Amino acid sequence: MLTRVKSAVAGFMGGIMTGGSTGGGGNPCSELPLKFPYMRPEFLGLSPDEIECSADHIARPILILKETGRLPWATGYAEVINAGKSALNEDQACCEVVVARRRPVSYCPPSTPSKTPIAKRRSSLPNGEGLGLRMVHSKLGEESEGLVFHYWALFDGHAGSGAAVVASRMLQHHIACQLQVVIEILRNLARLPPTVLGEEPDKCPYLQGDTPGPHRALTRAASLRGAAGAPGSPCTTPPPPRFFTEKKIQHESLVIGAIENAFKEMDAQIEREKQVYNISGGCTALTVVYLLGKLYVGNAGDSRAIIIRNNEIIPMSTEFTPESERQRLQFLGFMQPHLLGNEFTHLEFPRRVQKKEVGKRMLCRDFTMNGWAYKTIEDEDLKFPLIYGEGKKARVLATIGVTRGFGDHDLKVHDSNIYIKPFLSCCPEVKVYNLMQYEHGADDVLVMGTDGLWDVLSNQEVAEAVTTFLTNCDPDDLHRYTMAAQDLVMRARGVLRDRGWRITNERLGSGDDISVFIIPLMYGNRQPWNTKICWCFIFL
Repeated sequence: MLTRVKSAVAGFMGGIMTGGSTGGGGNPCSELPLKFPYMRPEFLGLSPDEIECSADHIARPILILKETGRLPWATGYAEVINAGKSALNEDQACCEVVVARRRPVSYCPPSTPSKTPIAKRRSSLPNGEGLGLRMVHSKLGEESEGLVFHYWALFDGHAGSGAAVVASRMLQHHIACQLQVVIEILRNLARLPPTVLGEEPDKCPYLQGDTPGPHRALTRAASLRGAAGAPGSPCTTPPPPRFFTEKKIQHESLVIGAIENAFKEMDAQIEREKQVYNISGGCTALTVVYLLGKLYVGNAGDSRAIIIRNNEIIPMSTEFTPESERQRLQFLGFMQPHLLGNEFTHLEFPRRVQKKEVGKRMLCRDFTMNGWAYKTIEDEDLKFPLIYGEGKKARVLATIGVTRGFGDHDLKVHDSNIYIKPFLSCCPEVKVYNLMQYEHGADDVLVMGTDGLWDVLSNQEVAEAVTTFLTNCDPDDLHRYTMAAQDLVMRARGVLRDRGWRITNERLGSGDDISVFIIPLMYGNRQPWNTKICWCFIFL
């Protein structure tokens, strides 16, 4: 035990996360083919030689868009590789305009478990066929049957780029697939979503919450005997009253649910396909979906998104780290102690407990507490804590510094058989911003960045940098957002000096991969999708 803990702590102190190679079972990843080849974001339009040159850990060139028109809404993008943390840039990015086509009512999305051999076989196809999708190029008009959404995403990989590459290619497919089931509901905002798919509740005012007249006085006994008319008759007589309150679900809740299910399906796909493809490591995910006038920001990990509007900063995500999710992790360890392998304790102490302190009273807290209280130390408390360290050095099971994302299915505690994955969640937090409530100007933007940006720059510093840069640019210059993204990445990376990469006030610059989107919000008010050339996802 002591040897294992020392090894784990050594890895933790060095900031090195144990990779999937320590996991047991299955074929070695190196013997399996890649699901998708490694590449930089497709919209950058880089040649193989340019991709190779971008991986210079000494010069660390900042990559930007060659053509502003390659991304919708004149979105700006910039990225830079790390200072030697990993051989490749493990960040990935995606930006697309997507159309989800209506599916038959009888169709069940992948979130409904299916164990048939056909489902298993099709889910492994690399082009989205397993989702019942194919991609065609078409031009949309007002009469289009599809539901258009804009999609931006950042994926921060660790212990390899495999999971990030796969997620950057497939997550938008899963979101489109989930939305296809509720297209007709979302296209008719005048009606509340039915509780049961296929029902039309607003044909009966009673079901819409309107006063049902004298029928409201029906007794419980009468309702049990039945008060509705004959099957198929017009809805002149309201159905019997219900003895429970039926929630009125809003349309945006369906979109949030679609995004949440898509994240779960993405993680499940990675788990399945690791058996036949080399999908290394894991990744965090930060996505923005623009649909029907609203931005849906989904985050699973420690990337961050903020809106800068009229010099106001609006946080649009929450970082999920061992510290921020302490109580969830501790509760899981308490409820399922076998996951701790008899080597970790779910309790948190200010420092490691020593053998000589058994019997003494030390500050401690568990999953029920935000504060601290004194506890009599027992032999069980000598185990290594489930969560150890502070800030960016905090680790779960002395191994990993993020608590949400995709992948990491084979990751284990060093030199043990304790899996990390049960403590990790792929479920995102989704926040909604209604673009139609405000008239946005040319300097109002949403900034998305991986943790390499936020490790060294605060929300305020980022907002001031972006606002200052955009103010000094021509408002009609569509390239301004790309240049602002480049400036932001440069500020976080810093300049290479004798003592390493340094930023303002000689602070240490970011040595991590950095990826940034700057999305101007004024285009959301203009609803530009009617004339865009889009990738359409059509049911086969």
